[in-house]
Amino acid sequence: MNKPLLKLITVLFLGAFTHNLYSQERTSINLKQGWEFRHADEKLAYQIDFDDSKWESVTIPHDWAIYGPFDQEIDKQIVQIKQNNEKVATEKTGRTGALPFTGVGWYRNTFTLPKHTPNKQVLLTFDGAMSNAKVYINGQLVGTRNYGYSYFYFDISSFINHEKENVLAVRLENKPFSSRWYPGAGLYRKVQLIIKEKISFQHWGHYVTTPFITDSLTRVNIKSKVKGKNLRIETQIMDAEDQLVGSNTETTLYGDAFIQNIAVQNPNLWSPETPYLYTAKLKLYEGDTLKDVETIRFGIRNIEYSREKGFVINGNTTKFKGVCLHHDLGPLGTAVNKSALKRQLTILKDMGCNAIRSAHNMPSLEQLELCDEMGFFFVAESFDEWKKPKVKNGYNLLFDEWAEKDVVNLVQATQNHPCIVMWSAGNEVPDQWGTAGVKRAKWLQDIFHREDPTRPVTVGMNQVKAVMKSGFGAVLDIPGLNYKVHLYEEAYEKFPQGLILGSETASTVSSRGVYKFPVKPATMKHYDDLQSSSYDLEYCSWSNLPEDDFVLQDDKPWVIGEFVWTGFDYLGEPTPYDTFWPSRSSYFGISDLAGLPKDRYYLYRSKWNKKDETLHILPHWNWEGREGETTPVFVYTNYNSAELFINGKSQGVRTKNTTTKQDRYRLRWMDVKYEPGKVKVIAFDDNGKSVAEKVLFTAGKPHHIELKADRTVLKANGEDISFVTATIVDKNGNPAPLADNRLNFKVTGKGTFRAVCNGDATSLEMFHHPTMKAFNGKLVVLVQSGFKAGEIELKVSGSGLKSSEYVLKVVNP
Repeated sequence: MNKPLLKLITVLFLGAFTHNLYSQERTSINLKQGWEFRHADEKLAYQIDFDDSKWESVTIPHDWAIYGPFDQEIDKQIVQIKQNNEKVATEKTGRTGALPFTGVGWYRNTFTLPKHTPNKQVLLTFDGAMSNAKVYINGQLVGTRNYGYSYFYFDISSFINHEKENVLAVRLENKPFSSRWYPGAGLYRKVQLIIKEKISFQHWGHYVTTPFITDSLTRVNIKSKVKGKNLRIETQIMDAEDQLVGSNTETTLYGDAFIQNIAVQNPNLWSPETPYLYTAKLKLYEGDTLKDVETIRFGIRNIEYSREKGFVINGNTTKFKGVCLHHDLGPLGTAVNKSALKRQLTILKDMGCNAIRSAHNMPSLEQLELCDEMGFFFVAESFDEWKKPKVKNGYNLLFDEWAEKDVVNLVQATQNHPCIVMWSAGNEVPDQWGTAGVKRAKWLQDIFHREDPTRPVTVGMNQVKAVMKSGFGAVLDIPGLNYKVHLYEEAYEKFPQGLILGSETASTVSSRGVYKFPVKPATMKHYDDLQSSSYDLEYCSWSNLPEDDFVLQDDKPWVIGEFVWTGFDYLGEPTPYDTFWPSRSSYFGISDLAGLPKDRYYLYRSKWNKKDETLHILPHWNWEGREGETTPVFVYTNYNSAELFINGKSQGVRTKNTTTKQDRYRLRWMDVKYEPGKVKVIAFDDNGKSVAEKVLFTAGKPHHIELKADRTVLKANGEDISFVTATIVDKNGNPAPLADNRLNFKVTGKGTFRAVCNGDATSLEMFHHPTMKAFNGKLVVLVQSGFKAGEIELKVSGSGLKSSEYVLKVVNP
């Protein structure tokens, strides 16, 4: 095979103590570079001498399908979606994103191990592989893993050549009718080699809990599984400033585990407001020889759930102000990127969101790391199907053989993350009917409890009448209701737990910057342009408006919070247009597929963000041809009253009230007549004093482009990304809300153009091409760093527009 050896980059030495290099070195090698890929079933591609020189060179993480093209014939499903209350099967062209994720893909790489490794253990780890993975080393099958969202690893010590080049081959296959959203394809999460002593800590072998907490003292309990006998463990606990705050030495093994209890004085507690993290440095000795070192990050926090107080964190009752997130990252597809994940969480944090539910799958480890650092509660979900199918080739085919193994891996891989406060065993599973489903719910919950007795288990249930009757809902630690707000009261009375979680709420639909008239609530509303109105009054046949959930959060202490469907638009499931083409991504997001906030973002921000001012006007004020026609104005604000002016003329003061659910949380002027010019709103505090002002103008013709980056300094690691928002404005700098000019992008210097997205669910333009039409005056350009420090210059141009340039800085990590 004509291929260079893998360059071992991104090497992380987890051991901080290196006085005896070859006896105790634990090395983690991120297999990011040097991969060859082919989207086809190549016979014998796993063999050592197979010629892959003409294959595509890729880096991992990689999603082969995001590069398209969009095609309505891909995975076209004729299906009746029962959980959506559908009565007949219909043809759905964009249900899984209309991207080419089906079929077989091969990945190949070569590596040589560092010297002095023949007597060491070598693990090959995958954070996720989509899907039906078969892994080969030097032509031999090492093992398989079918579930695309599962973390897994193999001990490949007996398969490798320690002194020669090794060939790693991975075959993946996505079957048609295997998903009901865009699942992505390929090695979309990181792959690593871990080289360590045979006498060592077991993989995922540490379990850290804090069972006793007071203001002055915490007991940190650490259970560490090991391989070997006559061993000693030494542990140091360091605070966030890397100062020693606790230590211990233990020589007694309980079976295959050390159990330590270490005191930490005056602990700093982890919470969304104060996400304080500690680090445990663990060293394993055989006699006087250091055999292994691992570092585990954790938080000290106490959680409890009770009918009296609801959800309590560190003694404080707290409600989940959460969103559900699918795993794709819009124009990046499902390939994990920490910059993109952090941008999402930053946007959500500003909105006042404090919780994430992974939907409907196991989260990336990078996402959990960021939630630990930034302060988000997390509900880690496992499955969208159990034994009964939703799609022909879904998890139902794997459940009997793999469900327990997949749950065990989920818990063991993630249990030390303080952000995780609940496990979810499933979402809207058809097993909600009948006694068999009750038994499955109990069986799965028992597995979670066995592996981690410190956190409760929920299931997102949408068949509330059925689970009240069968006992399914009564079995769970936390009954999670998906929608069905009209059944909350009855469920609370019949379930024994004394509390209800809104595990999935709202499913309000909207398109950023699109407004429809007349302005009134509507269910499953269709328009010729395949968009939904951003007046935020349209929803689905099974769902509701945001205020229906706000009322429950505010008025019912036994409702412990909600997880809105969804925080961001995602690829696939384009309801209410899932039987229309072209429509290939969702409308549910509070922000669009590009991460640009819709109007609804500010509605939630006005409710959830208690420390920052929110004052937002909608719609835009460019309505040529609607002069004199009724054009309602809404204001989303954390203030209770405001006065609206059109070209200086008062339209009256509105105060939040309980006349309707909408008027309780929005300020609405329903009889405004459109005339071009200036819109101004002045907000008042509870004493009637004006405290904030916002204006918007009717924009003139599109004139030039304004650029704004979420980050101006990137790391020279080859994967850091800046998200640059391009806004088309008139000559006075007013956003042009209807502009759809085609923009072109050129990146030079120490980085590259990565992708672009405009947030339009009907656009069939490919994300990786350096050109795209703006959608309602905006789009987002993704610029990625290289491996050298310096500057990156982005130039954005468009027909009839004055171009703009933006300079980013790249620094060494």
